[in-house]
Amino acid sequence: MSMYYFRVTIAYKGTHYFGWQAQSLDTFREERPTVEGTILNVLKKIVNYQSCTISAASRTDSGAHAQGQQARITLPIPISPEHLLLGLNSLLPDDIRVLKCTPSTKDYQPSRNSVSKEYHYYFVASPVDNVATSDIALHLPSNSHEPDNLELLRVACQLFVGRHDFYSFSSRDKSVLTSVREVLYCDIHQANYMPIVDGMYYLKIVGDGFLKYMVRYVMGALLDLARGRITLNDISLYLQQHQEHKLSPRAKAKGLHLIHIEG
Repeated sequence: MSMYYFRVTIAYKGTHYFGWQAQSLDTFREERPTVEGTILNVLKKIVNYQSCTISAASRTDSGAHAQGQQARITLPIPISPEHLLLGLNSLLPDDIRVLKCTPSTKDYQPSRNSVSKEYHYYFVASPVDNVATSDIALHLPSNSHEPDNLELLRVACQLFVGRHDFYSFSSRDKSVLTSVREVLYCDIHQANYMPIVDGMYYLKIVGDGFLKYMVRYVMGALLDLARGRITLNDISLYLQQHQEHKLSPRAKAKGLHLIHIEG
């Protein structure tokens, strides 16, 4: 049987999904909905329930979001990329959208072909949380629209730049051979979403790859630093030596956004 391959860019709001990865081979019977399972169910309808697959470059956490998830779709029927994109978006729920669809090949493997990934972690500094962003950004209680010690957070971000062992800033994963990763960029930016919300900021972090919960543990350390619970020296120590106890709890998934995958 001839198979047809497509490369797609997907955006989704992960609030109502239990991560990217399907949790059942029969995706129509998933007890907890996933992004992959939801897309597969639509693909199966398009190909009249024949065998089809979708494989992604990144398995995002339960509740996390994406603007630039990369994936390969394999179908048993010929269809133009334009029609596949229109068909998917007409059948998918409003919180999942295919942004781009192009022909691909069997050789394209999203998880192996990616060179770097960019994540943002959004947070709002304000006395009261903003209802418009409460499910996509973490609320950082503050009496001003600028988080305290913003410059301190930016100094801390530079500690993560470079090639480090992120063992102490990730969860154990037996399938991963090494916890060494290279962070190419890490800094705090202000998000300009006026007039919807004041005081929104985000951690921008780019790396050659990320370990399980790594960005959320990095953000958790930055939050604790802002609250005065840990120091820059604590972060440096945890980057230099394996620690079994976490320096800080990982930040909630709702502020995490997969922005772009290069490759």
